[in-house]
Amino acid sequence: MQNWMNAYSWVNIRFLLQGLEITILISVVSVLLSFIIGSVLGIIRYSKIRYVSKIVGVIIDVIRNLPLLLIIFFVYFGLPAFGFKPDTIPAAILAMTVFESMMIAEIIRSGIMAVDIGQMEASRSMGMTYIQAMWHVVLPQAYKKMIPAMVSQFISLIKDTSLATIIVVPELMQHGQVVYGQNPNYIIPVFVMMALMYFVVCYALSLLSKYIDHKMA
Repeated sequence: MQNWMNAYSWVNIRFLLQGLEITILISVVSVLLSFIIGSVLGIIRYSKIRYVSKIVGVIIDVIRNLPLLLIIFFVYFGLPAFGFKPDTIPAAILAMTVFESMMIAEIIRSGIMAVDIGQMEASRSMGMTYIQAMWHVVLPQAYKKMIPAMVSQFISLIKDTSLATIIVVPELMQHGQVVYGQNPNYIIPVFVMMALMYFVVCYALSLLSKYIDHKMA
């Protein structure tokens, strides 16, 4: 019990919270960027633009089936060979954004396909362009259907930020390793504290999802 109390000193808790702050920063930036990029790619893939949609589809399928850890390694260790060497946090954000964008793109495409095709046809018959119909009619309905899948994917992203510790990003997991590196007896209490922090963030996001879903219903 004494080891647990020592592990939960204010200095250690504050250090873990600093790591959680970096985790949330990486997650928020990656979520915003991947939502924008994924929406564009998903619409392009759905729209059946000659050649372009097929190329985008191949890229999405390839990246979706690669391990995120491999993408992190490539961004941090591979890009310098092409003259671009990002710092650890930008590298983590870039890798997360690339991977997550492909996942979101597929969710977007599936969401659009779930909307009755008659919605697009009716909009076009009223004089709307394809883009106007997609933006004002189809996408709002599609996004409502996609909320559970999108939130689930974003929660997975938050947990996947722990993989960034492999390139020494100062996020929660890496800070936890530093804390229990001081004393092997701190391992269990530090793991418990990190699990609690991840749970609070992810559960809060799931509650927000339910609230939004209820409001939009």
